[in-house]
Amino acid sequence: MPNSDNSKFTEQDIAIDGVSLHVTLAGDAAAPGLLLLHGMPNSSRMFQPIIPTLAQSCRVIAPDLPGYGASDVIEPATFARFADLIEGLLDHLGITRMFIYLHDYGAPAALHIAMRRPNQVLGLIIQNANAHESGMGPTWAQVRAFWKSPDAENTAAAYAHLTAEGTRAQYVSGVPDDIAARMNPRDWEEDWRVMSLPGRLELQRALVRDYQHHVARFDQIAAYLKNRQPPALLLWGRHDPYFELEETRSWLEDLPRLEAHILDGPHLLLETHADLCADLMHRFVRQHGA
Repeated sequence: MPNSDNSKFTEQDIAIDGVSLHVTLAGDAAAPGLLLLHGMPNSSRMFQPIIPTLAQSCRVIAPDLPGYGASDVIEPATFARFADLIEGLLDHLGITRMFIYLHDYGAPAALHIAMRRPNQVLGLIIQNANAHESGMGPTWAQVRAFWKSPDAENTAAAYAHLTAEGTRAQYVSGVPDDIAARMNPRDWEEDWRVMSLPGRLELQRALVRDYQHHVARFDQIAAYLKNRQPPALLLWGRHDPYFELEETRSWLEDLPRLEAHILDGPHLLLETHADLCADLMHRFVRQHGA
């Protein structure tokens, strides 16, 4: 068993191509990497409860994506540019083999990286991450209308979630009351505080616009998954109002050997099921990290 001191984590600000990325690091530098990419509206803070467990077997790399947490805002903000900067971070840290955690807005960047560096990917951990049309349910109708016709009405509707209440909804919308009660309001309050800083809301608007390019890549992503068949673990909160549960079937169709766990949890699954997810992830990376 690796030294338990590896479970302690540090936070650093690392400059990549002129952009300061705030990064949480933990674990033995010689161990396989585990790249944890968060989604909207939070930051690498979401991973703090699971890092000590995962750092026993992996070199954990958990950056704040640009414009989130303590990382710099970038302009223009695109998921491909996010991937460029994270790749620069991986090179800076000397990471040449890794697991990648896909979640929400982190998924487009993660899949760019995985498809650019397929020989470095030891496995994928898929947590409420969309990569198929099956996941794009009715809640995406307004955004799709905006992509097709960005007039004033469609624009206002597509950006309507970029408020304090919309930030809270990312956590609790559609979630049973007893599960929602397990979440800490300070988390979404902190997210909204950061999103309200200069340049952050415009970055969020840019990402709404750019997500259509992720959707346009779904066929390429499916081809990568079917051809490469990376080991994969799926952890899915079934009370997700943003990505349809049918999305899990699409992942299973692309990756027939996928280990799948559908849990009684929210879109932000680690808020309520951190210990269980950490244990499942730890077992998965130990199995495939040789």
